[in-house]
Formats: sequence, structure tokens, C-alpha cells
Amino acid sequence: MPLKRLNMKKSGVVVLTVAGCLVAAGAVAVAAPALKDSSLMPDAVSEHVFKEKTKAFATAADAPTKGDLAFVLPSWIPKDAKNVKVKVKTTGDAKLIRFTPADGERLDRGKACGGGAPRVGEPELDAPWWPDRTPSTSRAECGDFHQYRVAVQGDTVYAWTNGDVSPGH
Repeated sequence: MPLKRLNMKKSGVVVLTVAGCLVAAGAVAVAAPALKDSSLMPDAVSEHVFKEKTKAFATAADAPTKGDLAFVLPSWIPKDAKNVKVKVKTTGDAKLIRFTPADGERLDRGKACGGGAPRVGEPELDAPWWPDRTPSTSRAECGDFHQYRVAVQGDTVYAWTNGDVSPGH
């Protein structure tokens, strides 16, 4: 086979390979926002593209207390709370937390926020396991470094912070 013809075939393969990669990248760019909060989105993609990470723990006692500090739970969450899910923004301090208190357990009121209402507004994050509407009946929680809003719907507790620091910290 002549050398010129061989080089043209190689060039064609390279062009097709590059075109295929560009089409795949374009498909990911179009589909990624639609799949952002889907369980189909791989964690690695969510972490690198959207700067978000999600973890689940059977109980609050299974959550880390050191190491990956993003997933350390606030101290007011009971250690025997079940079905804990946490989603964090890796480029800030926004966090969503969902859990179920142990049977018959009441969620003790933590440290109230001094100096008026907390600054925590609507959550900056969203997740498939988060209610469609942010719970409107919520209380302030400032017992830890960050201010949280906490709401109970049925037997599920939802808490979120956008990273605002509690008074006195």
C-alpha cells in the first residue's frame, strides 16, 4: 500500500475519533444539568462538574467525626438517628441533611440563635431526596459553628445551612 494512502487512512481515523469525542462531550454537557440531581449521575461527575458530594449513613454514629469534615454532622443530631443522607457543596459550606430520629425519640431543641432570626435562607443545594418545597415551618439552630434551619415533616427531619456562621463563633 502506498505511503500516502496509509497516511490518509490514519488521518481519517484520527478525525473520526476526535469528532466522536466532541460529540460525546457535547452530549454530556447537554445531559449533565438535566441529570444533576438524579441517582443516575455518578458521584465523580457530580463532584467535579457541579462541586457537590453526597453520602448516606445507616445511623448518625456512622458519620465521620474527623477526616472528611464536610460530612461531620452537627452535634444536635442524635447519634441513633437513622437513614442519614448528607449533600455538601465542595466549594463552600452549604449542606443538606435528612434523617429519621430513632423510634419515639424527640428532636431536642438545640441552642437558639441569639440576635434575632438566623440568616439561613432557601437552601443553595437540592437533592432527589429533598422535598420539592423547602419546609416552611422550620426552627433556627445555632448550636454548632454554622447556622441551620431545621424542619420536621412526618417522621423525617430536614436541616440545611448555606454556610452562615452561628453568633459567637
